[in-house]
Amino acid sequence: MRITRRGWGWGIGLGAVALGLLAWAFAPRPLPVEVAAASVGRFEASIDEEARTRVRDRYVVSAPLSGRLARIALREGDAVAAGDVVATLAPALSPMLDARTEAELRARVETADAMVSRARTRIARARVSVEQARNTLRRDEALARDRFVSANQLENDRLALRAAERELDSAEEDQHVAGHELEQARAALSAARNPDADADAFVLRAPVSGRVLRVVQASEGMVALGTPLLDIGDLADMEVVAELLTTDALKTPPGTAVRIERWGGEGPLAGRVRRVEPAAFTKVSALGVEEQRVRVLIDLLDPPARRGALGDGYRVGVRAIVQARERVLTVPVGAVFPHPDGVGDETAGGSERMAVFVLRDGRARLAAVDVGGRNGREAWILEGLSPGDRVIVYPGDEVVDGLRVRPREAADR
Repeated sequence: MRITRRGWGWGIGLGAVALGLLAWAFAPRPLPVEVAAASVGRFEASIDEEARTRVRDRYVVSAPLSGRLARIALREGDAVAAGDVVATLAPALSPMLDARTEAELRARVETADAMVSRARTRIARARVSVEQARNTLRRDEALARDRFVSANQLENDRLALRAAERELDSAEEDQHVAGHELEQARAALSAARNPDADADAFVLRAPVSGRVLRVVQASEGMVALGTPLLDIGDLADMEVVAELLTTDALKTPPGTAVRIERWGGEGPLAGRVRRVEPAAFTKVSALGVEEQRVRVLIDLLDPPARRGALGDGYRVGVRAIVQARERVLTVPVGAVFPHPDGVGDETAGGSERMAVFVLRDGRARLAAVDVGGRNGREAWILEGLSPGDRVIVYPGDEVVDGLRVRPREAADR
């Protein structure tokens, strides 16, 4: 069969089309990737940890003598004022008082008297601290007007004055408590010496104003000397206790700003680190790893009305702000990875070089960047990118420099 010239032309054309289709079918496709734009905004690096609240000063009312306790009518959450009767005891004493019991009660009176004296000394010392803090604040305010003292120093002076005033309030409350304990000790000694002189019940009074936190012994019954009966504290004066890793605690000195989150109300609460305890302790994590942790005490700065029903021993989340910058360039932290070339030169301090893949002209381009800080969501970029640059987030092993890529559409996810 003779093939005409026209037939040859059709055959060559069909073959070319087939080859083109095969080439198109097996040609590499652009890899779909997640992209995000570098933007300018606020950057924060923080230390997040679980914590709990606690009343700053907790007072335990205990039985000053052995006897029969009448049923306590108070319940957890009830408000009490200083001096209110919170429990009554009917002394259960033998007709004869042995020498050892009398000596113990007399020693209790002497101890309570010494506590009163020590409380007076503490008040005097606290008043001197308050006066010293006020003088320092006045002097620094005068120097600040001539710009010899920074605003940060003035803030520290105001915090020192506030802490000294809190210490004075605490010392005065301790004197009040010590006075009540002295009265109770003297009454116990008097009741022991003269069991028939006062057959009425012995009353226990609240040492401070606040709320009942816990009733240990609510039912009527015999109790021994020193048995805890109930706890009293002021819910308006609370703090937050966080147990941080020792390496993290070094980054949160007193004065560090803290946000209290996941406390059950709307919006975070403001806090400030007051003290980092000097002694650490060993704690076993949920994975069985021994960790060295230290307690960090945080003051709540919001008024009690803002905290709502937040009480003693509640679980909260704390976020200590260790680094904060305004109007800096940030990208998702998943876009940053170690540079394939390894560590940097000596001019960079020998730190590890970082890199990102930038989407340019439909291809992934490797770009070295300097990172100023990272948190769980963002990375602060010092150099290497410009606002609006699109970077690849979580690039896989298949992404290399020069690879054709395309932003992933919603249908690809």
